[in-house]
Formats: sequence, C-alpha cells, structure tokens
Amino acid sequence: MRDTRHPRLRAALPLAVKVPEITLIFWVLKLLTTGMGEAMSDFMGQHSVPIAGAVGIFGLAVAMWLQFRAPEYRAPVYWFAVMMVAVFGTMAADGIRDGAGISYSVTTPLFAAFVAATFFAWYRSEGTLSIHSITTRRREAFYWTAVLGTFALGTAAGDLTAYTLHLGFWTSAVLFAVVFALPAIGWWRLNLNPVIAFWAAYVVTRPLGASFADGFSKHAGGGLGLGDGTVSAVALVVFIALVAYVAVTKRDVQRRHAHGERAHHLHMPHPHLERGPQPQPAES
Repeated sequence: MRDTRHPRLRAALPLAVKVPEITLIFWVLKLLTTGMGEAMSDFMGQHSVPIAGAVGIFGLAVAMWLQFRAPEYRAPVYWFAVMMVAVFGTMAADGIRDGAGISYSVTTPLFAAFVAATFFAWYRSEGTLSIHSITTRRREAFYWTAVLGTFALGTAAGDLTAYTLHLGFWTSAVLFAVVFALPAIGWWRLNLNPVIAFWAAYVVTRPLGASFADGFSKHAGGGLGLGDGTVSAVALVVFIALVAYVAVTKRDVQRRHAHGERAHHLHMPHPHLERGPQPQPAES
C-alpha cells in the first residue's frame, strides 16, 4: 500500500539504525574507500571523461537509492554507497579544479564552509550529530550530505598539499596521518568531545587514503608509479573481502543493551552530541 503521509512526517518516522558501529574495521574500510575512490576516478578519467562522469553520477544515484531503500544497516549496501560517494566526491572536486580552473586554495575553504553549514543545519534540526542516531530519513539525508561534503573537502585538501604546496604524496600522507591521530588522542587523553573527534578524523581519512593511493599509483610527486588501474584493482579486492567478512560476521552491526541503549566501545570515539532535556525547576 502506498504511504500517503506528508513527506515531512515520513522523514521523521523512526527507522532501524542505518550505519555501522565505529570499530577498527570501520576506519580500515573508510581509508580503503578513499584511496580506491581516488584511484578509480583518476583511472576512468584518463580513459574517458564522459564514461567516468556517467559512472560517477549514475553509480551514486543507484547507491543512494539502495541505501535509502534498505530497512536497516546492511554492510554491502552501506559500503557500496560510501565507495560511490568517494568516486563522485573525487570527480566533483577535481572537476571544479580542472573544468572551472578554480584553485584548490579556493575550493578547500569553500568545501569546508559547505560541510560546516551541513553540520549546523543538521544539529539545528535534529539536536544531535551522532551517527548512532541515524534512525530517520531526515537524519540519514543529513548524514549522507555531510559524508559527500567531507569527501569533496578531503579531495581538495589533499591535492592542495600535494600539488599546490608541493609537499608530494608521501609527505602529505605523513602529515595527514599525524592530523588523523590528533582527534583520537584528544578524545582519549584530553576529553575532547567525541562528536568533534569523530568527524575531524572522518574528514582526514579522505586526504590520508588518497595520498597513499597516489603515492603507490603515480610517478610524479615521488610516487611508485604502479598505475591507477593496479591500485584500484588491489584495493577493490581487499575492500570486497572485508565487506564480505563484516556482512557474514555482523561484527559491525550496532548492538542494543537490554534497556534499549546502544553499546559503547571504549576503544573508539563515539559521536554522541545531543541536546539533552533541560533541568526542571524544583517544586516548592
């Protein structure tokens, strides 16, 4: 039967959790998708820009359709969506640079402003940026908008350091590895807000993974020159194997305690930033 309820009402209806638990394998898969997205985008662009554009646009559309249609978190669907966002985000950032001739020093702060605006709108609407609260269509839409923005931002930031600032791929990789570690250390030792720690690390995974991918695939910038096709193929095989592993074992499915609260893992930052209930004045 067709759902005739108002779109805003449907957007706020509760769903099952649509994102994975934040564990070590989450970060490994996230880094793989970033490097794979960089290599795949470059490989397709070198052979046919129209085909690359078609794959990026239609692939993203299909991935988002599958993800929003899924009733709960499903590893193959979710990580296929992340992979296509990685490919499309890379194409978008590079397309603006190559097509419009706008430098990375301009696009990087522009993408940063877009991500900040997305987070502001998300928090203002929902009162939380926790990915453990992705249980409505509206929150899911905010989440994927933020993810797309972080991929574009990371692409621009990575190319800014490698090309514009002439740091090269390996120096950029070391730089972003250090930056990636800072939020985790801040959360672990300095009581940094976990939502800030998570999203800061999430943004940096894009230039970190792409710098390593370019370092292996490219000749320039001190790279090993293995080729974008080779790096894409190797990364894809490892990616498929890991996604199959979590799909079978369900190790990355968010769990609930007996009282309905999701489990918390002490080894990884969990982004829970919510507007809690306001204290009520004491009765006289």
